[in-house]
Amino acid sequence: MDKRTRVLNAMNQKEVDHVPVGFWFHFAGEEAVGDECVKAHLKYYKETDLDFVKIMCDNYFPYPLPGKMERPEDWRNLKPLDPSHPFIAEQVERAKKIVAAIGEERCVFYNVFAPFSSIRFGAEAVGMTDQDIMDQIREDKNSLMYALDVIAQTNAMLAELLITEAGCDGIYYCVQGGEYDRFTPEEYRKIITPSDLYVIEHANRFSDNNIIHMCGWAGNRNQLEVWKDYPAKVINWAVYVEGMSLEEGRLYFQGKTSLGGFETHWDEHTQQGIIYTGTKEELQEYTKNLILDHGKLGLMLGGDCTIDSRIDWERIRWIVEAARTI
Repeated sequence: MDKRTRVLNAMNQKEVDHVPVGFWFHFAGEEAVGDECVKAHLKYYKETDLDFVKIMCDNYFPYPLPGKMERPEDWRNLKPLDPSHPFIAEQVERAKKIVAAIGEERCVFYNVFAPFSSIRFGAEAVGMTDQDIMDQIREDKNSLMYALDVIAQTNAMLAELLITEAGCDGIYYCVQGGEYDRFTPEEYRKIITPSDLYVIEHANRFSDNNIIHMCGWAGNRNQLEVWKDYPAKVINWAVYVEGMSLEEGRLYFQGKTSLGGFETHWDEHTQQGIIYTGTKEELQEYTKNLILDHGKLGLMLGGDCTIDSRIDWERIRWIVEAARTI
Protein backbone atom coordinates (compact mmCIF):
# COMPACT_ATOMS: atom_id res chain seq x y z
CA MET A 1 0.00 0.00 0.00
CA ASP A 2 1.45 3.40 -0.91
CA LYS A 3 1.71 6.23 1.62
CA ARG A 4 -1.17 8.27 0.20
CA THR A 5 -3.57 5.34 0.29
CA ARG A 6 -2.40 4.38 3.78
CA VAL A 7 -3.08 7.86 5.17
CA LEU A 8 -6.40 8.42 3.40
CA ASN A 9 -7.61 5.00 4.52
CA ALA A 10 -6.61 5.74 8.11
CA MET A 11 -8.40 9.09 8.01
CA ASN A 12 -11.54 7.48 6.63
CA GLN A 13 -11.70 4.45 8.93
CA LYS A 14 -10.67 1.96 6.26
CA GLU A 15 -8.21 -0.91 6.52
CA VAL A 16 -4.49 -0.12 6.30
CA ASP A 17 -1.45 -2.31 5.83
CA HIS A 18 0.39 -0.34 8.53
CA VAL A 19 -0.53 2.56 10.81
CA PRO A 20 0.76 5.83 9.29
CA VAL A 21 3.26 7.96 11.20
CA GLY A 22 3.86 11.71 11.18
CA PHE A 23 5.92 14.11 13.31
CA TRP A 24 6.91 17.73 12.70
CA PHE A 25 8.87 20.58 14.22
CA HIS A 26 9.35 24.31 13.81
CA PHE A 27 12.00 25.48 11.37
CA ALA A 28 14.10 28.49 12.36
CA GLY A 29 16.43 31.03 10.79
CA GLU A 30 16.89 30.72 7.03
CA GLU A 31 14.96 27.43 7.04
CA ALA A 32 11.79 29.28 8.08
CA VAL A 33 11.72 31.47 4.97
CA GLY A 34 11.28 31.09 1.21
CA ASP A 35 12.85 28.28 -0.77
CA GLU A 36 15.10 27.28 2.13
CA CYS A 37 11.95 26.41 4.08
CA VAL A 38 10.71 24.28 1.19
CA LYS A 39 14.06 22.48 0.97
CA ALA A 40 14.14 21.91 4.74
CA HIS A 41 10.69 20.32 4.71
CA LEU A 42 11.55 18.04 1.80
CA LYS A 43 14.86 16.96 3.32
CA TYR A 44 13.23 16.07 6.64
CA TYR A 45 10.34 14.10 5.19
CA LYS A 46 12.42 12.22 2.66
CA GLU A 47 15.11 11.26 5.16
CA THR A 48 12.66 10.09 7.83
CA ASP A 49 10.29 8.31 5.39
CA LEU A 50 7.24 9.59 7.30
CA ASP A 51 3.87 8.74 5.78
CA PHE A 52 2.48 12.27 5.46
CA VAL A 53 3.64 15.86 5.42
CA LYS A 54 2.48 18.62 7.75
CA ILE A 55 3.79 21.95 6.49
CA MET A 56 4.64 24.44 9.21
CA CYS A 57 3.52 28.06 8.91
CA ASP A 58 6.78 29.29 10.43
CA ASN A 59 7.42 33.01 9.79
CA TYR A 60 3.64 33.54 9.46
CA PHE A 61 2.45 33.15 13.04
CA PRO A 62 1.54 36.83 13.65
CA TYR A 63 -1.55 38.05 11.85
CA PRO A 64 -0.62 41.32 10.07
CA LEU A 65 -2.03 44.17 12.15
CA PRO A 66 -1.84 47.89 11.25
CA GLY A 67 -0.43 48.72 14.68
CA LYS A 68 -1.05 48.42 18.40
CA MET A 69 -4.73 48.29 19.30
CA GLU A 70 -4.83 50.71 22.21
CA ARG A 71 -8.59 50.41 22.75
CA PRO A 72 -10.99 47.53 22.07
CA GLU A 73 -12.88 49.61 19.50
CA ASP A 74 -9.67 49.92 17.44
CA TRP A 75 -10.22 46.32 16.34
CA ARG A 76 -13.27 47.42 14.38
CA ASN A 77 -10.93 49.00 11.81
CA LEU A 78 -9.58 45.58 10.84
CA LYS A 79 -10.32 44.34 7.31
CA PRO A 80 -9.92 40.87 5.77
CA LEU A 81 -6.69 40.43 3.82
CA ASP A 82 -6.76 40.20 0.05
CA PRO A 83 -5.60 36.86 -1.45
CA SER A 84 -2.65 38.72 -2.99
CA HIS A 85 -1.39 39.85 0.44
CA PRO A 86 2.00 38.26 1.23
CA PHE A 87 0.57 36.65 4.36
CA ILE A 88 -1.66 34.51 2.13
CA ALA A 89 0.19 34.41 -1.19
CA GLU A 90 3.56 33.43 0.26
CA GLN A 91 2.11 30.61 2.34
CA VAL A 92 0.22 29.27 -0.66
CA GLU A 93 3.42 29.43 -2.71
CA ARG A 94 5.33 27.51 -0.01
CA ALA A 95 2.69 24.81 0.03
CA LYS A 96 2.49 24.64 -3.77
CA LYS A 97 6.22 23.98 -4.07
CA ILE A 98 6.19 21.25 -1.43
CA VAL A 99 3.12 19.58 -2.94
CA ALA A 100 4.71 19.67 -6.39
CA ALA A 101 7.79 17.91 -5.06
CA ILE A 102 6.25 15.28 -2.81
CA GLY A 103 2.45 15.37 -3.11
CA GLU A 104 2.15 12.48 -5.55
CA GLU A 105 3.60 10.06 -3.02
CA ARG A 106 2.34 11.52 0.28
CA CYS A 107 -0.63 13.46 1.59
CA VAL A 108 0.23 17.04 2.49
CA PHE A 109 -1.49 19.15 5.16
CA TYR A 110 -0.78 22.78 6.03
CA ASN A 111 -0.92 24.31 9.50
CA VAL A 112 -3.66 26.94 9.83
CA PHE A 113 -4.31 28.64 13.16
CA ALA A 114 -7.75 29.41 14.52
CA PRO A 115 -8.51 33.16 14.62
CA PHE A 116 -8.03 33.45 18.38
CA SER A 117 -4.45 32.21 18.02
CA SER A 118 -3.87 34.53 15.06
CA ILE A 119 -5.07 37.54 17.03
CA ARG A 120 -2.82 36.67 19.97
CA PHE A 121 0.27 36.20 17.80
CA GLY A 122 -0.51 39.37 15.86
CA ALA A 123 -0.99 41.36 19.04
CA GLU A 124 2.31 40.14 20.45
CA ALA A 125 4.09 41.30 17.29
CA VAL A 126 2.87 44.88 17.84
CA GLY A 127 3.79 45.03 21.51
CA MET A 128 0.63 43.73 23.17
CA THR A 129 0.43 40.89 25.66
CA ASP A 130 -1.91 37.96 26.03
CA GLN A 131 -3.31 39.70 29.10
CA ASP A 132 -4.01 42.84 27.03
CA ILE A 133 -6.19 40.75 24.70
CA MET A 134 -8.04 39.12 27.58
CA ASP A 135 -8.60 42.51 29.27
CA GLN A 136 -10.02 43.95 26.05
CA ILE A 137 -12.31 40.94 25.64
CA ARG A 138 -13.62 41.52 29.16
CA GLU A 139 -14.09 45.23 28.44
CA ASP A 140 -15.73 44.97 25.01
CA LYS A 141 -16.17 41.44 23.75
CA ASN A 142 -18.16 42.49 20.69
CA SER A 143 -15.28 44.52 19.27
CA LEU A 144 -12.91 41.59 19.73
CA MET A 145 -15.48 39.22 18.24
CA TYR A 146 -15.67 41.54 15.24
CA ALA A 147 -11.90 41.20 14.83
CA LEU A 148 -12.12 37.42 15.18
CA ASP A 149 -14.76 37.36 12.44
CA VAL A 150 -12.49 39.40 10.15
CA ILE A 151 -9.50 37.16 10.80
CA ALA A 152 -11.70 34.10 10.28
CA GLN A 153 -12.48 35.33 6.76
CA THR A 154 -8.76 35.66 6.03
CA ASN A 155 -7.83 32.28 7.51
CA ALA A 156 -10.72 30.62 5.69
CA MET A 157 -9.51 32.09 2.40
CA LEU A 158 -6.01 30.85 3.20
CA ALA A 159 -7.36 27.35 3.86
CA GLU A 160 -9.34 27.39 0.62
CA LEU A 161 -6.35 28.44 -1.49
CA LEU A 162 -4.03 25.96 0.21
CA ILE A 163 -6.37 23.20 -0.93
CA THR A 164 -7.57 24.49 -4.31
CA GLU A 165 -4.46 26.31 -5.54
CA ALA A 166 -1.52 24.74 -3.74
CA GLY A 167 -2.96 21.23 -3.89
CA CYS A 168 -2.86 20.34 -0.19
CA ASP A 169 -5.00 17.38 0.79
CA GLY A 170 -6.39 19.34 3.72
CA ILE A 171 -5.45 21.60 6.60
CA TYR A 172 -4.10 20.87 10.05
CA TYR A 173 -6.28 23.26 12.03
CA CYS A 174 -4.85 24.37 15.37
CA VAL A 175 -7.32 25.50 18.03
CA GLN A 176 -6.11 27.05 21.28
CA GLY A 177 -7.45 29.04 24.21
CA GLY A 178 -9.35 26.25 25.94
CA GLU A 179 -7.38 26.40 29.18
CA TYR A 180 -9.46 26.13 32.33
CA ASP A 181 -8.35 29.53 33.63
CA ARG A 182 -9.06 31.52 30.45
CA PHE A 183 -12.77 31.13 29.63
CA THR A 184 -15.69 29.20 31.04
CA PRO A 185 -17.15 26.75 28.50
CA GLU A 186 -20.08 29.12 28.04
CA GLU A 187 -17.80 32.08 27.40
CA TYR A 188 -15.67 30.12 24.97
CA ARG A 189 -18.68 28.95 22.98
CA LYS A 190 -20.07 32.47 22.77
CA ILE A 191 -16.87 34.43 22.07
CA ILE A 192 -14.47 32.03 20.34
CA THR A 193 -16.40 29.11 18.83
CA PRO A 194 -18.07 31.07 15.98
CA SER A 195 -14.72 32.08 14.47
CA ASP A 196 -13.23 28.62 15.14
CA LEU A 197 -16.01 26.98 13.18
CA TYR A 198 -16.05 29.51 10.35
CA VAL A 199 -12.58 28.44 9.23
CA ILE A 200 -12.88 24.66 9.59
CA GLU A 201 -16.35 24.56 8.03
CA HIS A 202 -15.05 26.59 5.09
CA ALA A 203 -12.10 24.22 4.70
CA ASN A 204 -14.52 21.29 4.77
CA ARG A 205 -16.18 22.67 1.63
CA PHE A 206 -12.98 22.03 -0.30
CA SER A 207 -11.59 18.90 1.37
CA ASP A 208 -13.13 16.06 3.32
CA ASN A 209 -9.78 15.28 4.90
CA ASN A 210 -8.99 17.92 7.50
CA ILE A 211 -7.30 17.48 10.88
CA ILE A 212 -8.04 19.37 14.11
CA HIS A 213 -5.17 19.85 16.55
CA MET A 214 -6.36 20.63 20.08
CA CYS A 215 -3.20 22.31 21.26
CA GLY A 216 -1.92 21.69 24.77
CA TRP A 217 0.63 24.48 24.43
CA ALA A 218 2.82 25.12 27.47
CA GLY A 219 1.50 21.93 29.06
CA ASN A 220 -1.83 23.47 30.11
CA ARG A 221 -4.90 21.22 30.10
CA ASN A 222 -7.89 22.25 28.00
CA GLN A 223 -11.63 22.02 28.39
CA LEU A 224 -11.91 19.53 25.56
CA GLU A 225 -15.70 19.61 25.64
CA VAL A 226 -15.69 22.97 23.84
CA TRP A 227 -14.03 21.32 20.83
CA LYS A 228 -15.53 17.85 21.08
CA ASP A 229 -18.00 18.26 18.22
CA TYR A 230 -15.82 20.26 15.82
CA PRO A 231 -16.17 18.79 12.31
CA ALA A 232 -12.99 17.09 11.08
CA LYS A 233 -11.97 13.60 10.03
CA VAL A 234 -9.02 13.38 12.43
CA ILE A 235 -8.51 14.62 15.98
CA ASN A 236 -5.03 15.29 17.40
CA TRP A 237 -5.09 16.06 21.12
CA ALA A 238 -2.28 16.12 23.68
CA VAL A 239 -2.57 12.62 25.12
CA TYR A 240 -0.14 13.31 27.97
CA VAL A 241 -1.19 16.87 28.77
CA GLU A 242 -4.90 16.06 28.81
CA GLY A 243 -4.51 12.67 30.50
CA MET A 244 -6.65 11.05 27.81
CA SER A 245 -5.26 7.96 26.08
CA LEU A 246 -5.78 7.10 22.43
CA GLU A 247 -8.36 4.48 23.41
CA GLU A 248 -10.23 6.92 25.68
CA GLY A 249 -10.09 9.61 23.01
CA ARG A 250 -11.56 7.31 20.39
CA LEU A 251 -14.67 6.99 22.56
CA TYR A 252 -14.73 10.65 23.64
CA PHE A 253 -14.49 11.92 20.07
CA GLN A 254 -17.15 9.51 18.88
CA GLY A 255 -14.98 7.17 16.85
CA LYS A 256 -13.12 9.72 14.75
CA THR A 257 -9.61 8.83 13.66
CA SER A 258 -7.04 9.55 16.38
CA LEU A 259 -3.66 11.17 15.72
CA GLY A 260 -1.03 11.12 18.45
CA GLY A 261 0.22 8.85 21.20
CA PHE A 262 3.65 10.34 21.92
CA GLU A 263 4.58 12.87 24.59
CA THR A 264 6.65 15.54 22.85
CA HIS A 265 6.92 18.46 25.30
CA TRP A 266 10.17 20.39 25.15
CA ASP A 267 11.67 23.76 25.91
CA GLU A 268 15.17 25.20 25.98
CA HIS A 269 15.94 23.29 29.17
CA THR A 270 14.03 19.99 29.02
CA GLN A 271 12.71 17.25 26.76
CA GLN A 272 9.90 15.03 28.03
CA GLY A 273 8.83 11.71 26.59
CA ILE A 274 10.15 8.38 25.41
CA ILE A 275 10.62 9.83 21.92
CA TYR A 276 13.61 11.72 23.35
CA THR A 277 14.82 9.42 26.13
CA GLY A 278 14.06 5.84 25.09
CA THR A 279 16.49 3.37 23.62
CA LYS A 280 15.73 1.98 20.18
CA GLU A 281 14.23 -1.13 21.75
CA GLU A 282 12.11 0.87 24.22
CA LEU A 283 10.84 3.27 21.58
CA GLN A 284 9.94 0.53 19.14
CA GLU A 285 8.22 -1.54 21.83
CA TYR A 286 6.22 1.54 22.90
CA THR A 287 5.21 2.16 19.27
CA LYS A 288 4.02 -1.40 18.79
CA ASN A 289 2.06 -1.34 22.04
CA LEU A 290 0.26 1.85 21.01
CA ILE A 291 -0.93 0.10 17.86
CA LEU A 292 -1.83 -3.17 19.61
CA ASP A 293 -3.75 -1.39 22.38
CA HIS A 294 -5.75 0.83 20.00
CA GLY A 295 -5.98 -1.38 16.94
CA LYS A 296 -4.90 -0.41 13.44
CA LEU A 297 -8.25 1.01 12.32
CA GLY A 298 -8.67 4.79 12.61
CA LEU A 299 -5.20 5.49 14.01
CA MET A 300 -2.33 7.75 12.95
CA LEU A 301 0.75 7.93 15.16
CA GLY A 302 2.19 11.32 16.04
CA GLY A 303 2.94 13.66 18.89
CA ASP A 304 1.05 15.73 21.43
CA CYS A 305 2.43 18.72 19.54
CA THR A 306 5.63 19.65 17.71
CA ILE A 307 8.83 17.76 18.48
CA ASP A 308 12.09 19.46 19.40
CA SER A 309 13.98 20.29 16.21
CA ARG A 310 17.18 19.14 17.94
CA ILE A 311 16.02 15.51 17.94
CA ASP A 312 18.10 12.94 16.08
CA TRP A 313 16.03 12.01 13.03
CA GLU A 314 17.07 8.39 13.49
CA ARG A 315 14.67 8.25 16.44
CA ILE A 316 11.81 9.11 14.07
CA ARG A 317 12.92 6.37 11.70
CA TRP A 318 12.84 3.87 14.57
CA ILE A 319 9.15 4.66 15.10
CA VAL A 320 8.39 4.36 11.38
CA GLU A 321 10.21 1.01 11.25
CA ALA A 322 8.28 -0.35 14.23
CA ALA A 323 4.91 0.75 12.87
CA ARG A 324 5.62 -1.08 9.63
CA THR A 325 6.16 -4.39 11.38
CA ILE A 326 2.51 -4.64 12.43
